[in-house]
Order: sequence, then structure tokens, then C-alpha cells
Amino acid sequence: MSGFFSKLGALGVAVAGIGSVVNLALYNVDGGHRAVLFDRFRGVQEKVAGEGTHFLIPWVQRPIIFDCRSRPRNVSVITGSKDLQNVNITLRILFRPVVNELPKMYTNLGLDYDDRVLPSITNEVLKAVVAQFDASEMITQREIVSQKVSEELITRASQFGIILDDISLTHLTFGKEFTQAVEMKQVAQQDAERARYNVEKAEMVKRAAVISAEGDAEGAKLLAEAFKNYGDGIVELRKMEAAEEIASDLSKSRNVTYLPTGQQTLLALPQ
Repeated sequence: MSGFFSKLGALGVAVAGIGSVVNLALYNVDGGHRAVLFDRFRGVQEKVAGEGTHFLIPWVQRPIIFDCRSRPRNVSVITGSKDLQNVNITLRILFRPVVNELPKMYTNLGLDYDDRVLPSITNEVLKAVVAQFDASEMITQREIVSQKVSEELITRASQFGIILDDISLTHLTFGKEFTQAVEMKQVAQQDAERARYNVEKAEMVKRAAVISAEGDAEGAKLLAEAFKNYGDGIVELRKMEAAEEIASDLSKSRNVTYLPTGQQTLLALPQ
């Protein structure tokens, strides 16, 4: 009986040993990741393992896991414009590796391929593109600058097996001297606009005064002709028109009372 239990214990140990060997022969690849096998005798294998559980030879092979999802990276570069102004640019890049290029990428660059490649090619492309534009054009033609940077950077990154999903120019500043010059230019433009407005306003006032003077002169001329043709009759007519207007205004007032003419008016009132 004791021999049976000893055999059963040995079997359990064997099963446990087989289980541990099986665990060593399996590896998992999570979602959005890919794996490359490194063989101690044959080197990096060309086959890329997808998501799921896979087999390997324990102590001979080991998996290298790559994250193939898009990841962000900010790269800052200080370079010079066409008119020799210092430009500080920051790019935000979304990148991921080409799956079929993973064995070659691991052999040539390693897992930190983004640290080895992206800063250098971004620096190179930005300096080449920014040197084609003046500092003022960098502001007014920012969309064109961003497009040229994206086209050339995508081409350069593809040579290393890297896909750039998005490239955004997030930060663009200039040197202190250029910034002060731009501010002074804006102040000068505002002063010029204010001076132009004052000149136009004075011109309009002048024209209004001339038109008013011409109207007064024309009115005086017409009055002189009227006096010449009709004598004092025109004056009497104006008096009558003024008296009629005054009487109309007074008749609408409650504080004004009209009394008949004559001295017996107050005596005729009822007692």
C-alpha cells in the first residue's frame, strides 16, 4: 500500500514538472501587440506572431513583444528661418511600427526604435522646411508649412518601418527680438489707422462746412432776389407765417386763455 502512495506522489511530481515545462513553452500576445521570436541558434525569426497564445522552445527561444498601437510623441526643435530668425517648433506625432518590418526593426534598432529614429529625422526635416520660409511666412502660411513637414516626415519615417498616423504643429514661437519687432509693427499700424481715421473725419467735417456755407449763400441769394422783386411783402408774409405758427402752439397750451378785445371784458363776466 505504501508503495502505491509513493508511486502516486512521484506521478504528481512528474505531472507538476510537465505543467511547469508546458507553461515555459507558452507565451501570450495581448491585443494591439505583436511578437518576434529570438532563437539562440538561428537569431531573430522572420515570422511575426499575432495576438493570442503561442508555443516556443523553452531556454532556446524567447519572445520580444512590440506595441503596435498608435502612440503620441512630442519633439521640440529650435532652428532658423529664411531670414535668420530663431524658431522654436514642437511637433506632436502619432506613430506605430509596420508589422511586417518588426524582425528587421528589432535587429537594426531594438525596442526603443522611436527614441533612435524620430528625434533625428524630425530635426532634419524641420530644419530643411523652415529654412524655406521667412518668419512672417511661418505665421501666415502655417498650414502650408505643416503640410510640407508632414509629407517629408512620412517619407523619411517609412524608410525605418515607421508609420506616422498624424503630425500636428502644436507650438510655434520666435526669438525675443522678432516678437518685439512684431509688436512694434502692430502698434505702428494701429497708429497709422487712427491717423487715417482722423484725416478722413476732418475731411468730412470740412466738406460739411463747405456744403453748409454754400447752402447759406444760396439762401441769401434767393432772399435778395425776393426783396428785389417783391419789396417788403415777403417780410410781411414771413411774419404772418410766424404768427400763425406761434398762435397754433399757444392754442394747445392749457395755461393760455384768449379774451375778447375791449375794456369792458372784465365787466361783462358773470358776478
